Amino acid sequence: MYGDITTSLQITSHGEGQTQNSLWKNGLTGNQATYRTSKSTPHNTLESEGGCPGVGKGTYASRLCKLLGVPHISTGDLVREELGSSGPLSKQLGEIVNQGKLVSDEIIISLLSKRLESGEEKGESGFILDGFPRTIKQAEILEGVTDIDLVVNLKLREDVLLEKCLGRRMCSQCGGNFNVACINVQGKNGDPGMYMAPLPPPPDCASKLITRADDTEEVIKERLRIYNDMSLPVEEFYRSRGKLMEFDLPGGIPESWPKLLQALNLDQEDKQSAAA
Repeated sequence: MYGDITTSLQITSHGEGQTQNSLWKNGLTGNQATYRTSKSTPHNTLESEGGCPGVGKGTYASRLCKLLGVPHISTGDLVREELGSSGPLSKQLGEIVNQGKLVSDEIIISLLSKRLESGEEKGESGFILDGFPRTIKQAEILEGVTDIDLVVNLKLREDVLLEKCLGRRMCSQCGGNFNVACINVQGKNGDPGMYMAPLPPPPDCASKLITRADDTEEVIKERLRIYNDMSLPVEEFYRSRGKLMEFDLPGGIPESWPKLLQALNLDQEDKQSAAA
């Protein structure tokens, strides 16, 4: 039996009697927001936890953003944007990155607060958060700000994930990302088969594809091991609260997306609009 690699989509809602404005002004303002829509329940926060490389978390998060009409906020993007700015944290972040250190929770929360306050001013009513929480401490911070109704674990067989990562390619000219792996795993011993079509480049990029230097089997396996060590305690954090739902990805986007929507209780109209 192959191991499963997981990432998470968290569906949360504010507690009774709490307004959006009061939560924005809490000390830990960067970890929540609300969207108001006929889809699902009316006052939800949808967040996407940082996932292992190659599982497709960003793809699903982007699709859900389009479906729900909310922005996709990545903590990694926030750090990069701040590094390229003249903001108050830019110099401090530059020193941290240059020394190869991890960015502290306090800085991440500060950046999230700034981004969410900006979104509120623009009239944004929600977001999908990518890259937070990654640790128990971060999960506890998030829990102190908003209630989490459900955490959906997106699970993918490790052998399939490894093959996906080894198939990744990037165009050296335009920077586009593609995947040359055609995954066709036959079912056996009770395990279902799985098919994932390649994501080929357009003709203009075909002769310019390169492989990342760290996309080797040894490096990818070590990356997955480190990710599992970090993510399993966070999964147990939510499992112990009865808020974890397992979702096995049955294949690529065409097979997995409709079933994910069904698991999230999005109705048929939502599925059709998302597929458009």
